[in-house]
Amino acid sequence: MRELSWEGGRNLRDLGGLPTSLSPTGETVWRRVARGPRRELLTQRGWADASTWGLSFIVDLRGADEVGERAGDPHSTPPRDVSVVLAPTEDQSDPEFRAVCLPILDSPEYWQHNVRILPHLIRGSLEAIAASKPGILVHCGAGRDRTGMISALLLANAGVSSDDILTDYAASVRAMAGTEPQTHPTADRQASWTPAEVNSWLSDVEPFVRAFAASIEASMSRMDVDDTTRAQLRSLLTQP
Repeated sequence: MRELSWEGGRNLRDLGGLPTSLSPTGETVWRRVARGPRRELLTQRGWADASTWGLSFIVDLRGADEVGERAGDPHSTPPRDVSVVLAPTEDQSDPEFRAVCLPILDSPEYWQHNVRILPHLIRGSLEAIAASKPGILVHCGAGRDRTGMISALLLANAGVSSDDILTDYAASVRAMAGTEPQTHPTADRQASWTPAEVNSWLSDVEPFVRAFAASIEASMSRMDVDDTTRAQLRSLLTQP
């Protein structure tokens, strides 16, 4: 099962077990990369669960101002042997990013614009993952939007189909809908959605996810991700 039960967290999944012809096993490799929401939600037992999975490295896609414990978070700390790298994908002080992306930040429609406007930031996130020891947690706030974008890039680069990338994104939308808006510094409208609203949303945004997955070559080129980094990322998810 791809769903990970780390106490305190939700919307946690292993990126292993997805079909790809680029792996000799026919699927992405387990226990290499996990995706999830803000790490501050994990209890001390949750960190122990993560260690059992094999967690060794965290790539945090948030800005520095989003990091840290909030009211209601458990008072817990990651194991000492887990390294954390901050590799934000956004710069909300950038005028074009603010104008184009802020109105659609909870939609995969913004992914293509993030790549176009701030390619160096997303490249930096991918390079941080490529340089990490396997057993990596990639996360943002809800683990749905920024993490969804990076997960889509990782999976598409590893030869995973747009169908499976869409299913993975949909799982995150469903996991975070109907929750308390505790995962964002600002209100998360999806936190109050019903299953019917989620289904309608997924139908509307499906073309954006599919188009983003299909444009992996153009995106990697625009971000100037070098062949070595791409190969490292691919190997991470495809080579046993």
